Amino acid sequence: MKLFLVLILASFPLLSQNNYEIQVYGSELVPPGHTMFELHSNFTIEGSKTSVDGLYPTEHQLHETLEITHGFTDYFEVGLYIFTSAQSGVGWDWVGDHIRPRFAVPEKWHWPVGVSISNEIGYQRSQYATALWDWEIRPIVDKQLGAWYFSFNPAFDRALQGPDTKQGFVFSPNFKLSYDFNRTITGGFEYYGSLGPVTGFDPFRYQQQQLFPAIDLNLSPKWEFNAGVGVGITQGTDHLIVKMIIGYRFDL
Repeated sequence: MKLFLVLILASFPLLSQNNYEIQVYGSELVPPGHTMFELHSNFTIEGSKTSVDGLYPTEHQLHETLEITHGFTDYFEVGLYIFTSAQSGVGWDWVGDHIRPRFAVPEKWHWPVGVSISNEIGYQRSQYATALWDWEIRPIVDKQLGAWYFSFNPAFDRALQGPDTKQGFVFSPNFKLSYDFNRTITGGFEYYGSLGPVTGFDPFRYQQQQLFPAIDLNLSPKWEFNAGVGVGITQGTDHLIVKMIIGYRFDL
């Protein structure tokens, strides 16, 4: 029975291998002439315990991702990601790199909601992802309503090299809802999903679904802090993950 489940799960992409930048994006860009450095730290407490499709098991993997984003204009920025992973018996590994150009509707247009769109493309080593090269299109819509904030990222992912290319585009929606308890502390929920190919979603039990109670600390306009604990609600998802993002914006 266990062998049967492993064979079934092997036919579906594992979102857990992509837990390097666990973040629901807002529409706001890094201001022109500024550079944001962010460190994404994610640790899988309870994940896969066996190797599937040549991928390392995810349980007790620590992912450290450096994200460097530079703002060029009030409607364009470019981000660079450097992915790494550390695990007992494997050591510290470079996983891959991504680049992410993003365009936004400028605030001076006075749209009722914030809108931007990013295109992220990059490479991951075969021990960590079945898609060696992939491409993500991420529309972003967000809004601040008093103390409440929401952001919706209906992302579409496509493998450009590897066995997952036959799937075409996969729908991976992300959502955030939060509330400002005071000027410093914001709390809420973040949702991350990967539902399957747009031509036909996977059965629910094989979809990737994660819910993160999360907190943001508004320490300064230059600082960013986000942390949360994620629970997988389907069998195709790592069951327990902790994450933290620390960022600082430089005037350069």
